Amino acid sequence: MPTELEELVGFIAHPNPQIRKLAIENLEPYSTSQPSIFKTDDLVPVKHLKFLVRDSPEIAQHALSILVNLTADKTVLDHVAADDRFLGIVLGNLVDPAEPNANLLAMLLANMVKWDGLKSLSTRKQPPPDALKSNELVLNQLLDLFVKGMDGTYNKHADFDYLAYVIADLSKHAEIRQFFVTKQDYDGIVPLNKIKVFTDHKSDTRRKGVASTIKNVAFDVESHPAFLDEDQINILPYILLPITGNEEYDDEETMAMLPDLQLLPPDKQRDPDSNIVQTHVETLTLLTTTKEGRELLRSVSVYPIVRETHSRVNDESVQEVCERLVQVLMREEAEPGAETGGEEDDEDTKIVEV
Repeated sequence: MPTELEELVGFIAHPNPQIRKLAIENLEPYSTSQPSIFKTDDLVPVKHLKFLVRDSPEIAQHALSILVNLTADKTVLDHVAADDRFLGIVLGNLVDPAEPNANLLAMLLANMVKWDGLKSLSTRKQPPPDALKSNELVLNQLLDLFVKGMDGTYNKHADFDYLAYVIADLSKHAEIRQFFVTKQDYDGIVPLNKIKVFTDHKSDTRRKGVASTIKNVAFDVESHPAFLDEDQINILPYILLPITGNEEYDDEETMAMLPDLQLLPPDKQRDPDSNIVQTHVETLTLLTTTKEGRELLRSVSVYPIVRETHSRVNDESVQEVCERLVQVLMREEAEPGAETGGEEDDEDTKIVEV
């Protein structure tokens, strides 16, 4: 016999909206404490929840909250993310400037893109709302929504911070990395240039997701010249500022630094999240893959900043990545044709995508 909870789950598909609403309100806490009750009968309750995303705003809110919790489970995630029709509903509702549950949709999408099949978003298209002033490529719409929608400026119900995690996960795929460094015809902007400013945003979620996106795209070594070119992406100030505090440097070190780092206020603080600091240092290490990158980082006094980060951030993982980067920066360049001991060097710069 079904338990009382299992019977209650059956009521989320009841034709009476008041009964549906009462059932789903009472069931939401169990999506974390007893998620198995939603996985019965070959995931029929999950299928009902997907349908309820289009119900009244109150019912849709609870349905989305439950789905966000349930998609932490791989079986549920695979089912939800593989449903192309449902993905279209999520994306279409997400960009609607009047959508009351846009933040929950962004959170759900952040889970869905963990499914590898959603690298298909690299080519997916949908009509953009006029208010967004984007083009039909979904990736562009998500980025424009992330930029224009912060602090309720596009949709008064949402800040779209969780799209930072969406773009971070998508940037693990090679084809989507290329998108981030390719100038878009409709607005003439390189996508990475739209989001780099958020490495210093008040939202921890935005800072973390953007830092991870930059790092993932930096795995594409061919894009490093554009990363470092002041007239293209010019990423260094946006990586170095978050890991820089109010330390004082000697005149020679200061004068060699990038202009953005030379006149910082006395109350300047480095990012309080050690995971974000670690991610930025790992990105700097990736940018030392080429000799040109190493020489540039040396010439703009990256070493003193990393040295101070190492001594002032009490986190073993941060200190380890700082030491790894320092080893690369302080190492003398081998003469052309000289043996470099590749295996040891590879271990020094081993970094994984996030």
